[in-house]
Amino acid sequence: MPPETDKNALLGQLRIDRTQREADTGPGRRLWIIGAVVLLVALLVAGAWLGVSGRGALPVHTAVARPIGATSANASVLDATGYVTARREATVSAQITGTLIEVLIEEGEHVKAGQVLARLDDTAQRASLAQAQAQLHGAESLLAQYEAQLAQSQRDLKRAEDLLERKLVSAQAVEQARTQVAAQTAQVQAQRRQIELTAASVRSARVQLEYCTVHAPFSGVVIAKAAQVGEIVSPFSAGGGYTRTGIGTIVDMDSLEIEVDVNEAYINRVQPGQAVASVLNAYPDWTIPSHVIAIIPTADRSKATVKVRIALEVKDPRIVPDMGVRVSFLEEKKAAAAPTQPAARGVLVPAAALRLDGAEQVVFVLKGHKAQRRAVTLGGASGESRLVLLGVSPGEAVIIDAPAGLRDDMPVSAAER
Repeated sequence: MPPETDKNALLGQLRIDRTQREADTGPGRRLWIIGAVVLLVALLVAGAWLGVSGRGALPVHTAVARPIGATSANASVLDATGYVTARREATVSAQITGTLIEVLIEEGEHVKAGQVLARLDDTAQRASLAQAQAQLHGAESLLAQYEAQLAQSQRDLKRAEDLLERKLVSAQAVEQARTQVAAQTAQVQAQRRQIELTAASVRSARVQLEYCTVHAPFSGVVIAKAAQVGEIVSPFSAGGGYTRTGIGTIVDMDSLEIEVDVNEAYINRVQPGQAVASVLNAYPDWTIPSHVIAIIPTADRSKATVKVRIALEVKDPRIVPDMGVRVSFLEEKKAAAAPTQPAARGVLVPAAALRLDGAEQVVFVLKGHKAQRRAVTLGGASGESRLVLLGVSPGEAVIIDAPAGLRDDMPVSAAER
């Protein structure tokens, strides 16, 4: 083959095919590149938004709007303060004087009626019971002896009467036999009375022994333990202060109620059976439905107040005696109201959730991770809560103690208080 032909073949292999390059850079490859760029931009924007929302969320506290019924929706006509008291409370002591050998209670313990609380040293009582039982056994044995003698005397009398009919004994012998029977009959009756007396002594000794075991008079909770093992307890105060008069104090938690002193100038606003909203100082966000039990018909001259008893309609372990409580006496439902006017209903929210914005009362409601501004219509007050008639639905989370810079639709990070 000539040398020029070889050179031309080699140059042909090195020549670039322009039609192939145009095919490689056609419309499909360009669309793929554009799609990759758009996806990358979207990922960058999403990451930036997540970073801003996570770092820029304003921390806030929330509380749940609580629904109320028509009765609770009534406005307060009078506010007062008082304390939780127990109508059934007892300091338990022994009925006899003795030394404690066991104390089976501690403060805060729940006890049942009849449960053993403590035991006294019963050595003397057991000895007295044993002595009384021995006397009873001796009296019973003596009675058996008297009854045997009486039976023999009755048989002797019968034989004597038979012999008298046959003229074999004198009438005087029969009379003596009859006298013997009568005397022994009286002796048996007297011994029976003696047995009754010794049986009563046994029962008394048993009672004294039972007094050495102290039982709970009713079910409740021990709020105080007043004595320890080794101390002397007595139902009477004696010994110059060295003798305990009580072992412990029990409170029936089902008998808890509220006592408040109402200024006599406003007592006309309170009626028996009236609805009351009670708020414990320890739990300011918890409103307890209550009602008036009675108005004590006497006034305190030094304080110019009248005592009012209030029943708690909810029993809860959080309620304990001597807790401070604020009560709001609610106005009565108007029975003569027009049927076209529905009863006032709404929700209770903490007063700290309200904010005055110009002439409007507003709250911020948590929606997702953002604060939503709501204009609200207010009703009456119930302790530290306010009645919201319009603007908030039951169960929604409202922001309390909202920061001054909080605005509508602002990202927030919420924690329930």
